[in-house]
Amino acid sequence: MLEPINVSLESLNLMTLAPMLIPIIGALLIITIDIIKGGLHKTLYVGLSLLFLLMDFGALLDASGVFAQNGTVMGVFDVMMIDGLAILSQFIIVGASMLFIPLALTHKRFHEFSYPEFFALFLFMIAGFQFMVATDNLILVFVGLETSSLALYTLIAMHNRDKSFEAAVKYFTMGALAAGFYSFGAMIFYALTGSVEINQIASVLTANKFEDMGFVLVAVVFMLASFGFKLSLVPFHTWAPDVYEGASAAMAGFMSIVPKIAAFIVVMRLFEFLVNSGVVWLEIVIYAFVVVTMTAANIWALIQTDVKRMLAYSSVSHAGFVMAAVLIGTTQANSALFLYWALFTFTNLGSFSMLWISRQKHLPAYQSSDHSYDKFAGMIQTAPMAAVIMAVFMLSLAGIPPFALFWGKIYMISSAVNADYKVLALIMALNSAIAGYYYLKLIVYMFMREPIVGSNGHVYVANATLSLKTIIGFAAIGTIFALIAVNPLLEFITSFVHASGF
Repeated sequence: MLEPINVSLESLNLMTLAPMLIPIIGALLIITIDIIKGGLHKTLYVGLSLLFLLMDFGALLDASGVFAQNGTVMGVFDVMMIDGLAILSQFIIVGASMLFIPLALTHKRFHEFSYPEFFALFLFMIAGFQFMVATDNLILVFVGLETSSLALYTLIAMHNRDKSFEAAVKYFTMGALAAGFYSFGAMIFYALTGSVEINQIASVLTANKFEDMGFVLVAVVFMLASFGFKLSLVPFHTWAPDVYEGASAAMAGFMSIVPKIAAFIVVMRLFEFLVNSGVVWLEIVIYAFVVVTMTAANIWALIQTDVKRMLAYSSVSHAGFVMAAVLIGTTQANSALFLYWALFTFTNLGSFSMLWISRQKHLPAYQSSDHSYDKFAGMIQTAPMAAVIMAVFMLSLAGIPPFALFWGKIYMISSAVNADYKVLALIMALNSAIAGYYYLKLIVYMFMREPIVGSNGHVYVANATLSLKTIIGFAAIGTIFALIAVNPLLEFITSFVHASGF
């Protein structure tokens, strides 16, 4: 007769689960309120979502204190893991979400925000991303990946425009393909090592001196394809511009930030030990991904006539730029990844939100698309403050000092130089120079062109509610005054990354 297994609550260490449980409870509460009393105003749901995100942020602060004292903490049968990577990435995930949610208080015609289901799905999505980054168990990563993805597909479709449905279907199809690739890769790693935990997989493969290199190659190819889709790396990027165009502008900005930081964490955990183990072919493949993604996305962005699609290709290029950190694999490079993405959060979400306030229901004859460059012509005359703020975001994305992303770019390039990737550093610098052209192109249209006859310049201000102005202003302040915060932020990030052994 088998002895019963006694499991104490203390041994489960449920503190590791708290940051994920909070948004789940919030989502269930919103659904329950809607069942009991439907038709309530969206401000209630915005307030509840913000409240639970603030509580989530507080739980992360507690977890960071525990990590600072005790190092990496395992919980729930050693499936959950609180380490520096998990904490830093969750700060970015929850912080970006807290910037995004108040945008729901904007103009009434964005009707998806009138549904309580939107906010419930949003909180479920956040919990899924948090599960992805707070574990090294491939099964739980998959659960988090699918939870967040299924919610995100629906959120895109809820925008209820023809392009939104098309975008949701494209994203769902590509996401399903990526999930299949991920499953095959995880299955092969399990067959090789008898474990689904990344640390254990690394230990077994290292002990065996990668004797089954052929199978490792197949598994890594599947994983690279899967996360290539999620990170929109070339050639797996084809869905990104169409999906960003079909989603609402602010949701497109959110998608360019939060899903990618979650995917970057899994990629760091999975691929860095392989690169550091001397698997030369993997280093070459990732090198190619980085260079091709940066360069090709920049070239495509150069020829876009729509600002939203330009920003979509720009986001693809930034993902390639940051992927260099996984290739380099040093503490400085990994710290640069978090610094870059934290600064990118303010700038990119602000840029896409600026597109939101200029959205039009019916396009005038002179515009080829909702966000064509012509629409921004002479904006300095019709909406001077909006033009200045948009210019700040563009200068930051271009990496012009002293704006936010300059510091992320310079630190990432310096990490490449220090790790003796001098050619890569040169390519990164050249791509930053190329990207400057299409960012400055928008500034030229805003400041040096005359407004096109028949355009309504006041459209840039008409939809800017107080909440929208507040969030854009907050993003602009973060972009302009990043210089003040870079050093303390970098010290905080480096201490957590170093303590995690990365």
